[in-house]
Amino acid sequence: MTLTIRPAKPDEAGLVLSFIKALAEYERLAHEVDATEAMIADALFGAHPKVFCDIAEWNGEPAGFALWFYTYSTFRGRHGIWLEDLFVNPEQRGRGIGKALIAGLAKRCLDEKLPRLAWWVLNWNEPSRVFYRSIGATAMDAWTVKRLDGEALERLGRGG
Repeated sequence: MTLTIRPAKPDEAGLVLSFIKALAEYERLAHEVDATEAMIADALFGAHPKVFCDIAEWNGEPAGFALWFYTYSTFRGRHGIWLEDLFVNPEQRGRGIGKALIAGLAKRCLDEKLPRLAWWVLNWNEPSRVFYRSIGATAMDAWTVKRLDGEALERLGRGG
């Protein structure tokens, strides 16, 4: 039994999108996915990529992914990493694949002298919350996430 973590390849935009869709199904958010394979390919492998993706393989077969990008902390004066998506196929969970994906990003933080690795987890997702606590992650309960999108984004962006 072997586990390999590697960067996604340019011909794997479809694989990445399939993981995104599987994650959205799990999170009960499939209705929000409008990304296409072309959009994923451009974001990950276009002229100036701003997001990155690691693929986990179990015995040579795709098992999960971590999609991430660099952030910046004005307080720390340095970049960090934001883990946007983490997903392991349900039938391959319990093998340390998710932990290995996060550990790879933690190592990247150490290698690049980045002070933090951060992500969101849905409040109802207790299995993930337990897992994240087990690796030492702490909840940032003092902060509330805000989002501007749809009609509100349009209205404000057009001067309203």
